Amino acid sequence: MIKKINTVWLRLIGDSSSFSLESRIFHSISVGLSILAIFYVPYNVFAGLYVASLSSLLLSLFFYYEYYNSRFNNKPHSSILFGVIGIIVFSFNYFANSGINGSTDIIWPAYLLLVFAISPYRQHLAWLIVYIIGFLALHFAAYYYPTLVQHPFDAGKGELIDRITAFPLSVIAIYIVIKYIRKSYDKERIAVEEKAIAIEVQNQHILLQKEQLEKSDIERNKLMSIISHDMRTPLINIQSYLQLLNENELDGPLREGIEQELLASTNSTIDMLTNLLQWSKSQMEGPVINLVSASLLDIIKSTLDMGKIQANKKDIALSYKIDPALVVIADINMLQLVVRNLVSNAIKFTPKGGIINIDAQLVKHKCKITVSDNGKGIDPAKQDEIFSINTEPGFGTNNEKGVGLGLLLCKEFIERQGGSIGFESVAGRGSSFFIFIPTGANVD
Repeated sequence: MIKKINTVWLRLIGDSSSFSLESRIFHSISVGLSILAIFYVPYNVFAGLYVASLSSLLLSLFFYYEYYNSRFNNKPHSSILFGVIGIIVFSFNYFANSGINGSTDIIWPAYLLLVFAISPYRQHLAWLIVYIIGFLALHFAAYYYPTLVQHPFDAGKGELIDRITAFPLSVIAIYIVIKYIRKSYDKERIAVEEKAIAIEVQNQHILLQKEQLEKSDIERNKLMSIISHDMRTPLINIQSYLQLLNENELDGPLREGIEQELLASTNSTIDMLTNLLQWSKSQMEGPVINLVSASLLDIIKSTLDMGKIQANKKDIALSYKIDPALVVIADINMLQLVVRNLVSNAIKFTPKGGIINIDAQLVKHKCKITVSDNGKGIDPAKQDEIFSINTEPGFGTNNEKGVGLGLLLCKEFIERQGGSIGFESVAGRGSSFFIFIPTGANVD
């Protein structure tokens, strides 16, 4: 019921998007006075307060006329006419209804409040002065010329009727004005708070975009460095070896040494290119994964066997121990690339005669795969950014050069599969890289 009344009331006074606060207050007062007039005018006639009844009728008709033009004809109400009509009506009513002993003084301040509410700020001081002067003029005139004042009702009952019928006009007018001023203030305050929150969110979004742009710039510079230097250098070396072989007849140990260096440089370049292409693809395509439940040994056995061949060429002992029954949930291609990079790094930074071990075990319902070596380890100054694109690639024990994307790629690919990666390293004593990946036991 209350909701329905509020809907009807909103239709009568208009919404805030179409009418100003002053207009909505005016509409509310007009509707309120029109409703009161239905009861107030005939009651005053019945009570013998004919002047009060006539004044109320004229004022209500004036309000209704202005309201209709403002609400439905989109013609703004005249605050000047509103203020002048009030002075005329209340001046007439003052002398006709017992002067200072009547009810005009009760309504006068409330009406002035309405004038303030519906008129521009620049008119407020003028209306204040006019109404004070008018008020004083009426009272002084009645004081010096008491015969001008009419007394249409008897003391006691007549005065009571006059007061109790006039009082609602004042308090209703004050209620409506204060209500709309408070509502307008609360609405503006909420709007300011929401705007402040929106600005804060926008600022955070801008900062995030700035960080993303800075990251993109770093990645772009890194790629340009790789393309212009790290990829170009081994290709130049290969070109030089081929040119030397083409221009000279080399036999024996010299040719064999050059061919081994050529093979090592080619393998290194392929590793660089593989990581570069995989990382670029991951940045462009986003997190596209295909998780399957499979035996860990079946997934990475071929990768480990290839690593063992590569390690043997450097006289490094590589061994692995993985339970064939150990099942993991992973993207096969991603997991193979991660393990291949970790094994390749271990071989790169482990000297001739070194040892590399790969094992896997269950740890808290996850599979922990560890690749450990007794190589040169990682410089403590570089450990904080080891998984960052900002890390500088190091040289292996045989001056093998990486592109600095391998571990970054490992981190991205493992995390996309719901896993994690970490490491422990002591400079000069080796490193252990470990990855955690969900096991088949996690399947519901």
